[in-house]
Amino acid sequence: MEDKRTFRDVYEGGGAVQEDTIAETAALGTTDLATTNPMASLLDSEYAYKTPRHGDILQGVIMQITPGEILVDVGSKSEGIISGRELERMDPEVRQTLQVGQDVLAYVVRPEDQDGNIVLSLTRAQMETDWRRAEELYAAEEIFEAQVAGHNKGGLIVRIGRVRGFVPSSQLVSVRRRRSEEGEEEDPEESEQAKLVGKMLRFKIIELDRRRNRLILSERAAAREWRREQKEKLLSELQENEVRTGIVSSLCDFGAFVDLGGADGLIHLSELSWGRVAHPREVLSVGDEVQVYVLHIDRERRRIALSLKRLQPEPWSQIDERYEIGQLVQGTITKITNFGAFARLDGDVEGLIHISELSDQRIGHPREVVQEGQTLDLRVIRIDSARKRIGLSLRRVNDTEIEDYTWEPEGEVTDQGAPEEDASPQEPEQ
Repeated sequence: MEDKRTFRDVYEGGGAVQEDTIAETAALGTTDLATTNPMASLLDSEYAYKTPRHGDILQGVIMQITPGEILVDVGSKSEGIISGRELERMDPEVRQTLQVGQDVLAYVVRPEDQDGNIVLSLTRAQMETDWRRAEELYAAEEIFEAQVAGHNKGGLIVRIGRVRGFVPSSQLVSVRRRRSEEGEEEDPEESEQAKLVGKMLRFKIIELDRRRNRLILSERAAAREWRREQKEKLLSELQENEVRTGIVSSLCDFGAFVDLGGADGLIHLSELSWGRVAHPREVLSVGDEVQVYVLHIDRERRRIALSLKRLQPEPWSQIDERYEIGQLVQGTITKITNFGAFARLDGDVEGLIHISELSDQRIGHPREVVQEGQTLDLRVIRIDSARKRIGLSLRRVNDTEIEDYTWEPEGEVTDQGAPEEDASPQEPEQ
């Protein structure tokens, strides 16, 4: 009797033929189902390939290059084709780099054309890859470096691969923004932005909209985030009593801020010099590279205290070697009080000209003889290095006798000869 069982009965019904076939295959050992059953081989070859879809990015190998098209093997049952129109739009330099056997990424424009081939695009594959990378950077809020490709009146043009991004001038920190007469910030000049073309800068993506082909970057946000990360790193590594190199970033009335590489430390006014300093600009300028001594680190408050003067010898420790009784010196009047005037010698030591040593004539106040900022020849008449005092005289500048050059003002005095009730000027608080 003729066997009426169909193919479906054999492979889906679990009939005896199927069982016999499987048993036979197992017995053969090295022979698989495709060998014993041609229909199974046909099914394997038909469904082994994954059918590509529009928008897929496939890994392929260039099989053939002709002036009119490029054939690419993408692992499908049919070959992929990069059309002549695609080649015409392609950058000539990129096209010249393509070679047979080269691995490429290809974007599926059409899963199948009229000839059954897959229509591919290398340019759109690169664009898609770059958009995906931009989306990853945006999602991770990651800081990255990119080269400035161009500029216009509104800001900078920066590319992530083939994707064009824009940096508004308000999001730039590499150029200074001018202030209008009303005090409002204005966009930096276009010439200033032009100087940044070709430079590598840090950016952060702050807006991404693929549907509108919109990618907005910010150098300001990247700088803020980068400095925060660098400060955390610096605070964890920095140790007190270290010596570090930094750049003076700003000056204010109470001190100078120094960038140590992502984090600013403060040199208080009192730590700028062993001498009296009225304002940091007397010692430093913005942009100066300086070595600083790390005084203190407050990790909870995220503050770093620095010192400039601690890297210099304490001047009073060398006072006996630098000066002697009777020596003629130059001094600049720094402060006038009712009992005398202070004069700075060599920039870091101050001595007192007592009111009795200002003139041979009796005077009511030192301002009758000297003014602040005035530079004078003075005679050293007293040195007390232990108490950090040096006495000076204006009236004895022309004297030649030195054995009587001694004096002691009435009452107890503090450092540099100032009476306790009228001590040296107070340093501003940090």
